[in-house]
Amino acid sequence: MLTAIDLGLARGHWLAPHTIAWPRDSLAPGVAPADLDWTLHCSPDGGIDPDRREPLPWTTIPLGVQPGDLPAPLLDDHPHLSGSIPLSVPALPDLAELLRGQVVVTARQRNRRLADASGVQYARLLDQLYPDAVHARLGVTWHDGSPTLRVWAPTAHHVDVLVWDAGRSLDTSPQRHRMTRADDGTWAATGDPTWRDARYLYAVTVFAPSFGRLVENRVTDPYSIGLTLNSTHSLVLDIDDPALRPAVWDETPVPPLRHPVDQVVYELHVRDFSRADKTVPEDLRGTFAAFAVDSDGTRHLRRLAEAGLTSVQLLPIFDYSSVEEDPCRRTVPDAETLKAAAPDSDEQQRHVLAAAERRAYNWGYDPWHHQVPEGSLCSEAAIHAGGRVREARLMVGSLHAMGLRVVLDQVYNHTDGAGQGGTSVLGRIVPGYYHRRDEDGTVATSTCCPNVATEHVMAGKLMVDSVVHWVKHYRVDGFRFDLMGHHSRDNMLAVRAALDALTLERDGVDGRSVTLYGEGWDFGEVAGNARFVQATQGQLAGTQIATFSDRLRDAVRGGGPFDEDPRGQGFATGLAGAPNGVPANGTPEVQRDRLLGYTDLIQLGLAGNLRDYTFVSARSRRLVRGDEVPYKGILAAGYADAPDEVITYVDAHDNETLFDALTLKLPVGFPMGQRVRANTLALAVATLGQSPVMWHAGTDFLRSKSLDRNSYTSGDWFNYLDFTLTDNGFGAGLPPAGDNADKWVHMRPLLANPALKPSPDDMRLAHAMCLDLLRLRASSLLFRLADPVQVRAKVSFPVSGTWAQQDGVVVMVLDDTLGEPVDERYASIVVVFNANPWPVRQLVPPVVGQPCRLHPVQAEGADRFVRASRCDDGQFSVPGLTAAVFVRHR
Repeated sequence: MLTAIDLGLARGHWLAPHTIAWPRDSLAPGVAPADLDWTLHCSPDGGIDPDRREPLPWTTIPLGVQPGDLPAPLLDDHPHLSGSIPLSVPALPDLAELLRGQVVVTARQRNRRLADASGVQYARLLDQLYPDAVHARLGVTWHDGSPTLRVWAPTAHHVDVLVWDAGRSLDTSPQRHRMTRADDGTWAATGDPTWRDARYLYAVTVFAPSFGRLVENRVTDPYSIGLTLNSTHSLVLDIDDPALRPAVWDETPVPPLRHPVDQVVYELHVRDFSRADKTVPEDLRGTFAAFAVDSDGTRHLRRLAEAGLTSVQLLPIFDYSSVEEDPCRRTVPDAETLKAAAPDSDEQQRHVLAAAERRAYNWGYDPWHHQVPEGSLCSEAAIHAGGRVREARLMVGSLHAMGLRVVLDQVYNHTDGAGQGGTSVLGRIVPGYYHRRDEDGTVATSTCCPNVATEHVMAGKLMVDSVVHWVKHYRVDGFRFDLMGHHSRDNMLAVRAALDALTLERDGVDGRSVTLYGEGWDFGEVAGNARFVQATQGQLAGTQIATFSDRLRDAVRGGGPFDEDPRGQGFATGLAGAPNGVPANGTPEVQRDRLLGYTDLIQLGLAGNLRDYTFVSARSRRLVRGDEVPYKGILAAGYADAPDEVITYVDAHDNETLFDALTLKLPVGFPMGQRVRANTLALAVATLGQSPVMWHAGTDFLRSKSLDRNSYTSGDWFNYLDFTLTDNGFGAGLPPAGDNADKWVHMRPLLANPALKPSPDDMRLAHAMCLDLLRLRASSLLFRLADPVQVRAKVSFPVSGTWAQQDGVVVMVLDDTLGEPVDERYASIVVVFNANPWPVRQLVPPVVGQPCRLHPVQAEGADRFVRASRCDDGQFSVPGLTAAVFVRHR
């Protein structure tokens, strides 16, 4: 007998008009489904009580029990529901109407005692009932100067739009206009020209499962293109208004990209970029508009672009909920107070966290409205009306004018709020539809926050429509998808198809040139293709959609981002010849074996991480394919079919910066000059490979976050970015406890050590050496072959696994005499990566008899040590902690 009933849960799954799936394990042991009387209860305004005696004041419908499992087509679409009891539903002519209220299933024993009861999930049924909704134009559209507002709310009883004319106080009563429902579940209202720039909310009368009754939700438009301060109201905005089109955005062409493998991406937070830049007017610091100023920051970006940087990837710029948008109400800690504290003090974080309630800073991974620029990133003058649109476009146009493409970091896998929560938008318009739920109806939060079910048609549509909006109306050039593995492969293919359909003639943009990549991690309730074929590593072959590779990242840095001890060493962090003595690294024999395994991961990564690339393993000394190289002991390291299906990197906004990782992993007494070289070596391994590469902003000048591994709410202080190359941010105090306290025992003595803070000269040298890396990559298409056939033909590692192999040394040969030539100047290029702190002499037998010389970029470059590199009849002499590039002219 049930002891408690929670109709707020939804353990039933109405998958098709005639089938509801019910969890078999919810029944008492020994109870057969066919021995129970199953009933569907539907009430338009809620109030269902399974204990109420008949006659009941709501609709009841007897259900049958189908034998066996769910029908095969339903199991194919819902594999996670395998083993469920299939309940049969009779034909219901008013099915769509029934779903506009409370829906409950009960099971009773023959003696009428209640055996089970729960609410029902029916998102997939809504998709079947409203197939035409996917074609609806939602949000604000204009015709002959008048706007139409349209929202999808198929389960709503009625929807009104509340309108406040432009200039009218939001404290006054709005005009209320009844919206008209269409057969596709959308509601629409057409205004007149006086609605231009008006503020509005939808008043949605709908059944709220969490309350068990009808409610009127006043909610912003999920398809908003403009918002008021702090996103309280949507704006009736004309996105094509000439006043919102800055000249630099309107007139500057998009920088061309020959092929996705040419991408070198700089990951940057808009506020980080200029918040500390004194060459930017104070009222523009931390805003989109700062990119239009001739400043230390923009000059830095121009230097990178001239050297070979192609793109800037911006952390979320869509509207998010975590930052106070009114600059007069924000709380920012006093910088002088923070500077006065000791480098290993916990005072700094205390002041930063004290400002959290009205914080000025967040990375922005808490989506609120997907199609509107974030107000806290605008200047105060631009927060109202369409200023957000204009300043975001100003930034895009200014970056284009620098020769840089713009990539947006998009978060469609979760939202900040769900259900009846204060920042919930989707959940208050169509309750229970947009968010992915566990088997019992609880909203899944494996991403961190309420997960969005983009496998549902209209949630997937929101994702596609939003991407198209940013391309058509902001002219951005690419997207990075946060936790992309929580989306389906079909989701991503739909995005790709929608972009490919955009043309210059019709849409003003060439959608085929837009690049797509994301985090292909596999975890959570969707892991292992539990609900659909995911957009994860190895499952996007041939899609022109790339995933970040953790293989080369971990090999270069050592260990993994979630290690209990962060001091595990890798190829560029001391595993080759600079042991730090930490027990977690194991015995010398274990360390050598790990180094050889990392060498294989690096070689495979340099060759585009192709699954069918073959080379002799440094570790096993046998010929292996990429998908035979182990990663973390179980996973196939090689998973790509083409080099542009992988994004290579060694640091990002997540986890410690590269400099901080080096600080944790290298021996404490390692000289700063050697640390600078290790930083450059690590970036060289990522930059000189065949795949697109991403750099974290500031990694080129030793940026530190004072060892903070998760600085999303750590404020301007810990996210400091100094384009004067004076202060790299190290020693800013112990990082906030939340994600770092368990590592403080390692961090405190490092932060207190003044020898571990680089000087301005160190920072300038690191930056200059990184500019040379960009010039090297840009100098030859041999570093960017694009065609996997050419990669397999031209890229080799001739000493790997042979008698000539040396620990801590990787030799890569790019031979343009094989296959179709791509470089008019160079017949071949040899790159020697020496991770040892001492110089090496490395014989490369296939190059014996071939005259090679140091690449002119390095021969005339910033690194005086690399100039000593020599090639003598196949014998290469290379300094310690160096990536030396040699060329053979035609």
